[in-house]
Amino acid sequence: MAAAGKFEWKIAIVNKPLKDKTYFENLKETVIDTGICSRCLTCACICPVDGIIAAKPVDFPDYKERCTDCGACVRVCPRFDYKPKYGMGEYLEFIAAKSNRFVGQDGAMVTEIMMSAIEMGMIDRALFVGRNDEWMTEVFHVYDPSQLEMGTLTGTKYTFATVLKDLKKAVLLSKKGVGIVGTPCIVSGVKKLQKEYPLFRERVKLVVGLFCTENFHYEELAAFLSEKGVDHNRLIKTDITKGKFIATMEGEEEPVTFKVKELEEILPSGCSVCTDFTAVEADVSVGSVGSKPGFSSVAVREKNAAEVMDYIREKGYAEFGGDAVEKQLEFLINYKIGRFYVESV
Repeated sequence: MAAAGKFEWKIAIVNKPLKDKTYFENLKETVIDTGICSRCLTCACICPVDGIIAAKPVDFPDYKERCTDCGACVRVCPRFDYKPKYGMGEYLEFIAAKSNRFVGQDGAMVTEIMMSAIEMGMIDRALFVGRNDEWMTEVFHVYDPSQLEMGTLTGTKYTFATVLKDLKKAVLLSKKGVGIVGTPCIVSGVKKLQKEYPLFRERVKLVVGLFCTENFHYEELAAFLSEKGVDHNRLIKTDITKGKFIATMEGEEEPVTFKVKELEEILPSGCSVCTDFTAVEADVSVGSVGSKPGFSSVAVREKNAAEVMDYIREKGYAEFGGDAVEKQLEFLINYKIGRFYVESV
């Protein structure tokens, strides 16, 4: 039995593939040491002693002394019994939209969806990934639109964030529910948590997935960009479009631009085995591919997300640009599948 605050959840013991080792040792041998770990940190979220840390690679340094061998980390890890997901996934509608209230990377619909969900009472807080002045990611609990005046909460960072490490605290603090934004691997982790534990099933009310080709370790990406001439102290925005990485700096007329393919030399091994570009398990998935510039492509997958979109329409909070174009996503969907195949053979 593991406890967190006034809540408890039962842990069903699962069979150990490696009988004479602890569950964490099983996780380490099967997922971390083989390089298929996505660094989603679902294991860190559920660990009852908070022993698993966001190192590179993920680690539990003193597990021999502190691990209770409960098996929770194995139960929730999306990569332990890995079944790759791909394609567009099922959806109720796939539309182009742009927020009338917020400014973001493209159409700011991730922000609009979360703020609308708070306003309508579905959730009382949302986990956003922000950054500091050096572009290192930080997790923020957003519960009021005024917090979004801090511009570092919007935009894409392309580096790992400890979102799921914060999720446990969020569900314990929440009274109505929690919304979470994440890449496909984080979405898969949340869905495993919801499947295994009633606490997360009851409290995580909205899961927004981001279109994603890959994510990077901060230190490696920062060093790579510095070699390309990017000054993080003047960096305003990073973006990937039409196969190019674009870094816009203050005071520079032209951004630093290079082919995304060049980043393959620092691609984390856990990303190389991921085939999910559109976050198929999310309640709603959002990206820029498939819609015209300035708009977000929004794949509404579940009823809860449809309710939020209906609310946005009713309030006139967004401009809608018709259906997004699924065919425009085919290249990136197939690219991730192809990369997985190359890595696997």
